[in-house]
Amino acid sequence: MRIAIGADHAGFLLKQQVGEHLRAAGHDVLDLGTFSTAPVDYPDYSEAVAKAIIGQRAERGVLICGSGVGASVAANKVPGIRAGLCHDGYSAHQGVEDDDMNVIVLGARVIGSALAIELVETFLRAKFSGLERHVHRLAKVRAIENEFSPQMNADKR
Repeated sequence: MRIAIGADHAGFLLKQQVGEHLRAAGHDVLDLGTFSTAPVDYPDYSEAVAKAIIGQRAERGVLICGSGVGASVAANKVPGIRAGLCHDGYSAHQGVEDDDMNVIVLGARVIGSALAIELVETFLRAKFSGLERHVHRLAKVRAIENEFSPQMNADKR
């Protein structure tokens, strides 16, 4: 699977560990930075990973920042991205199975590397169920995105 991975400075070391694990497992990893612990801004990496998925350069994404909250908020601003902050295995698979989550977000200051790798593996193994109730709910999510998209707002002016 082709996976886009990105992190800010707080998530850099964990990104390196997760990326190495993914490569060793045979995945094609698109590393979008950051490439050091020098301070940077998480929205830049959230946007880069989101664009890679929307542009079909990657099938799924992994984002890491200090808490995971900021990267999650920023990624979810991109229409079509369904990023979920996960610090437990249930959320890592359920988010894909029920909500078609395409980006997992991790907090490097919250969890360690062993758990992070376990969560990413769980996320990547999970498949969207396609059950009608979930398809129906995702259609509502897309309707919200459409209602508040910049183009829709420009058309209302």
